[in-house]
Amino acid sequence: MRKVLISLARMGWFRAALIVGGMTTAGVAVATAQGPAAPSGVQKVRFGGDRTETRVVIDLDRAAAGKLISDGVSDQRLVLALPNVTISGDLQGSGQGLVKHWLIDEAAGGARLRLELAGKVEVRRRFLLPPGDGATAYRYVIDLKAVDGAVLNAPQGGLQAAPRLTLASAPIKAAPLRLKKVIVIDAGHGGKDSGALGANTFEKDVTLAAARALKTRLEKTGRYQVVLTRETDTFVPLEGRVQIARRADADLFISLHADSGPDTATRGASVYTVSEKGAERVGLVLDKNDWLMKANLPGRDRAVSQILLDLSQRATKNRSAAFAQLLLANVGEETTLLRRSHRDAGFFVLLAPDVPAVLLEMGFITNPEDEAFLTNKASRARLVDAVGDSIEAYFSADVRKS
Repeated sequence: MRKVLISLARMGWFRAALIVGGMTTAGVAVATAQGPAAPSGVQKVRFGGDRTETRVVIDLDRAAAGKLISDGVSDQRLVLALPNVTISGDLQGSGQGLVKHWLIDEAAGGARLRLELAGKVEVRRRFLLPPGDGATAYRYVIDLKAVDGAVLNAPQGGLQAAPRLTLASAPIKAAPLRLKKVIVIDAGHGGKDSGALGANTFEKDVTLAAARALKTRLEKTGRYQVVLTRETDTFVPLEGRVQIARRADADLFISLHADSGPDTATRGASVYTVSEKGAERVGLVLDKNDWLMKANLPGRDRAVSQILLDLSQRATKNRSAAFAQLLLANVGEETTLLRRSHRDAGFFVLLAPDVPAVLLEMGFITNPEDEAFLTNKASRARLVDAVGDSIEAYFSADVRKS
């Protein structure tokens, strides 16, 4: 099936309608294009306007759609997903007007634009312009406006007003900005679901302690925004855990567990990534209005939507596998690994098509040595540090480009 879908893409069955949103936040742009559904690349990012209204323009080498993940109203950080858009390394720089900084990095199946805003801002409209009027690139446009004329708290000597709608290219890698990566840590089980039982310990207690420690470890670096699927002994449905990661626009999802078995001599950690059969169940975690499944948009071929989904899943699976290898290498320095330590399965928490995810079995709680290792604060801290080191390595430039 995958080969058929890819063949269709190469044959040129890509069609989409140009939908220009009005003066509302809900306007979404999809562009008309003929030809293969090849990834479109970011050429440059430009800005125009002032601290009342600012226009952001992303120049692309072909048509692309966009999905607004976060409008920035609550935290002044706007996030826009650009599925099927490629970049060569992270792009970033200083903004203008209502935008203090910007960053475009890789996300599963495409790219993601992040804007650090100078205050309360609303997205007035978004749309895609095809080449024309002397422009050779497609232009994805985002128009921003200050909310109720609010006074924006820009740093002293920072933002300067620019002539309205006079666009200037933003320099690539001109600023040392690094917006925080979002890590979602899932403490397995909880509440009425106690998980496996050791001689003296419930799995749900071990996973929560490890999740809290990992959150503290990561936040100390100042480089990560960490979200826990549960912070107390509460029950969270499996589908709820996946949606927490997707709503957070997570860069990485880690589900922590402790294994069990009938033979108390069996011990060792292992890591699971999604299997091929599991990937076929992706529809269980997609919302009805998810961009991956919008097959009934005017002009949108159902095969194209399936191809986009397939590309996103493949990229996510590759990133998950890359992190799994790093994780095993580091965890193996602190504790015993199972003989076949990298496994695949269709676990529900691994099904998100656009969030790299792993499930870490930290050891066998039914084994006395592993149980003692996981319940001891000092040894558990060493394990957590190994996981943290793996995350640091994963987000290094070399791994993120793989």
